[in-house]
Amino acid sequence: MDSLSEHILVTGGGGFIGSHLVDLMISRGASVTVVDDFSTGRMSNLEHAQHVGSGRLRILKGSVSDVLSDLDPKEYAYCYHLAAAVGVRLVMEKPIHTIETNVHETSALLSFVSKAHIPTLLASTSEVYGKSARTQFSEDDDVVYGPTTCNRWSYATSKAIDEFLGLAHHKEGKAPVVVARFFNTVGPRQVGEYGMVLPRFVDAAKRNNPIQIHGDGTQSRCFCDVRDVVPAIASLLENPSHHGRVFNVGSNHSITITELANVVLTQLRSSSVIEYVPYSEVYGGGMDDLKARMPDLSRIRNAIGFAPTIDLCKTIDDLALTKECGDVNL
Repeated sequence: MDSLSEHILVTGGGGFIGSHLVDLMISRGASVTVVDDFSTGRMSNLEHAQHVGSGRLRILKGSVSDVLSDLDPKEYAYCYHLAAAVGVRLVMEKPIHTIETNVHETSALLSFVSKAHIPTLLASTSEVYGKSARTQFSEDDDVVYGPTTCNRWSYATSKAIDEFLGLAHHKEGKAPVVVARFFNTVGPRQVGEYGMVLPRFVDAAKRNNPIQIHGDGTQSRCFCDVRDVVPAIASLLENPSHHGRVFNVGSNHSITITELANVVLTQLRSSSVIEYVPYSEVYGGGMDDLKARMPDLSRIRNAIGFAPTIDLCKTIDDLALTKECGDVNL
């Protein structure tokens, strides 16, 4: 990318992942327009970019569908669509908001980028793999979802529709699209307000409060630092050979949630105790969880040589330094 001459559009740029992407683009000399309604994102996440951006950062507050009507698509070299409803608690408590936000806003975004054929990265999620019995997921695997009476799957299916829409736009020649399926991205600026696991654990440990594990703690996940993730998605979008493809993005180092809690306790020298809380007490009915989820990273390794470098303990330390912690990325 000739960053000095590029103008980048980032939806959801006030969010955890989006703000790190904005920092990267500003550091490379690009101009960035952020569109965010700040329902889950935070203006404070963009303070660093505002400070170093020398007027190259424009922040537009509002929904994607409302704000884009006032923008000229011809201004933008690339678009990163990160705006979405995220977080277990938000998904379980507001399924209508989840579905309408993810599907409607993505449709509006794709219509916008198609006007100028803007290369676009769609942020998706490992949740689209559904209830497969596999423990390691590859991009072309079949998917199985739970019943429509289980709210949890509303998020997975809405993001799957986003993928179908994006790939259809690419196939019909309307806009080059790359889909990135995130597996539990973690790091500084992530908060636990919407159910994310690592920031919740870190926040509790800092205060020496009980660390609450939802379920029995034997479920395993793979956590990847946002500072490894963000350069990867930029590399994927900027190379036309990756357009029209789906990529897992994350770590394949698996850890159980109980093990994760113990790592946090040790790393932060906390006196917190671990408590196990049944899903029914946290979310009520409709919660359905997977015992294991790990990405097959073969495709992204072959494409860009992706290999996460930031250790989980480093992530925990840096997350603990932030004022507020707390979100398990779906």
